[in-house]
Amino acid sequence: MRRHSCFVFLFCGIFLPGILGFPQTNTSIDCDSLLPNYEGERQTSAPPYIIAVSFDNFEPGNEIQVTLEALRDVGFKGFNLQAREIDGDVPVGTFKITDPNTKGLECHNMTNSAVSHANSDVKQKITTTWIAPDDVGELQFIATVVQNLENFWVGIQSKTLTPMHSESVNGTAKSKRKVCFDCIC
Repeated sequence: MRRHSCFVFLFCGIFLPGILGFPQTNTSIDCDSLLPNYEGERQTSAPPYIIAVSFDNFEPGNEIQVTLEALRDVGFKGFNLQAREIDGDVPVGTFKITDPNTKGLECHNMTNSAVSHANSDVKQKITTTWIAPDDVGELQFIATVVQNLENFWVGIQSKTLTPMHSESVNGTAKSKRKVCFDCIC
C-alpha cells in the first residue's frame, strides 16, 4: 500500500501541475510576434499590468531597473519582456537576470535580449535590470503577460525612454561659451 501511495504522490507531483496550471515545458512566447505558442484568448481590454522603469533617459551602458507588476490582485504566470526602439520589431540591449522568477532569452542571436518567466508560479511583480546598448534611439519596454491559459495581453508598453547624447561622445555640440582673444579693456 505504501508503494502505491508513493507512486500516486510522484505522479501527481510531476504531471498534475502541467495539466491543471500553466504548462511547465514547451511554453514560450515568440520573440517577434510576442504571441504565446498555444491557443488562448488574446485580451483586448486594458491590461491589469504595468511596466515601470527607473529612468526616463539613458546613455550606453546605463542599467535601468524594469518592473512588471499586476495592478490588482490578479497575478500572472508567464511573460516576455523586451526593449524595442519606437516602431522597431527587434529587441535591443540586454537584461541582467536578478529575479529568481525570471530567465533570459536569446532573440535574434543575442543572449538575454528578452526576459521571461522561469516557472509557472503566480507572480504579482518581477524586477529585472536592462543594460542600454550603443547607438539606439527612443525606446519602450514591451511585454506579453499571460494571466492563465485562457487570458493573455500582448503589447503592454512602458513610457518612452530617450537616449542622452553627451557632448563629449557625439562631438556635434557647439560650445555656447565665447572666447575673446582681442578684447579691449
